[in-house]
Amino acid sequence: MTDREGDWSAPSADVLARIREVRRAGREAVVATVVAVEGSAYRRPGAKMVVDREGGGFGHITAGCLESEVAGLASDVLAAGEPRIERYDLMDDEGDVWGLGVGCNGIIDVLVEPVDERYDPLVSAVEADEPIASLTVLDGDLPLGTRAYYRDGEVEGSVPGWFADGIEGLAARVLEDGGSESVEVAGEAGEATVFVDAVRPDPRLLVVGSGHDVGPVVDLAERNGFHTIVVGFRGGVDLESRFPEASEHVSTSPARIGDDVAPGGYAVVMTHNFVDDRLAVGELLGQLPYVGLMGPPERFEEMRDAFEEEGRQLTEGELESLYTPVGLDLGAGSPYGIATSIVSEILAVHNGREPAHLAEREGPIHDRREAELPGE
Repeated sequence: MTDREGDWSAPSADVLARIREVRRAGREAVVATVVAVEGSAYRRPGAKMVVDREGGGFGHITAGCLESEVAGLASDVLAAGEPRIERYDLMDDEGDVWGLGVGCNGIIDVLVEPVDERYDPLVSAVEADEPIASLTVLDGDLPLGTRAYYRDGEVEGSVPGWFADGIEGLAARVLEDGGSESVEVAGEAGEATVFVDAVRPDPRLLVVGSGHDVGPVVDLAERNGFHTIVVGFRGGVDLESRFPEASEHVSTSPARIGDDVAPGGYAVVMTHNFVDDRLAVGELLGQLPYVGLMGPPERFEEMRDAFEEEGRQLTEGELESLYTPVGLDLGAGSPYGIATSIVSEILAVHNGREPAHLAEREGPIHDRREAELPGE
């Protein structure tokens, strides 16, 4: 994924890449992580930013409400060499700066930690593109910041047996869900509040085509945390120079996508060539939970007839995974407007949501599990 230097809107993969860069270069920095939220906030638990000794930040934990304040803590945390938790009450309307129109209306707990050797297992997992859950003690009978990891079905780290036994099932569930939350661990020898933060490889998005309209789709997908793979045919276009934002570039033939591109993820087929689209769709259907196809409904009906003439009847499951015309009905016609409708639809499918106005949604915008804030 492209690293956008100093970008407030950097996706999580870029923030993790910055942590890796800091460790590999031996630089001094801290990581600020939202570990608990009560009420509403722009970001949810697991949101991170990296801050160097001079206060320069990368990533964000709010919409700008707390970044400067947290950046000011970096030198103190680095000097002490120990983590700390800061609580920010953004619901205070009695003259405190946090209550004066900052856009959030909640209580946010932020864990600020030095980037040191405790992050090395996370760095190695990210480099290997492997799922891992970091386990950080926030409160209880172990020191604040005690860190372990869960991967490959095991708890790794210098932690007591009661902790490892108590956290294993909880960590497995959070890693499977791909979320972040605080959990309570208790055993005969102790108890602790632990922040479980799942880190999983970015979801993959195959963008099949090499026209200029592919660029906005790749750009927006990358900024929304997808690992994009541009797939072009016949080698007629230099994919890397035309689509530098993409994570990968593959030149193949429509009938060999299944052989030349590793399985998994989502796909958008937009070659604007009927035969190429049909061959690509035929390869991808049944393999992915989402295959978006550019073009009007009549075009797919022609494609379906061609499949039937070849003796292939599309199954109900294959038809359910096919989205054509691709995208949400946003009424947009510009290249970026069309790309926004496509990426929005993929995000909705990825997050298990039925697209709708947030004004019509009952309850919180983000799915959440209620948990006590540390120290309560």
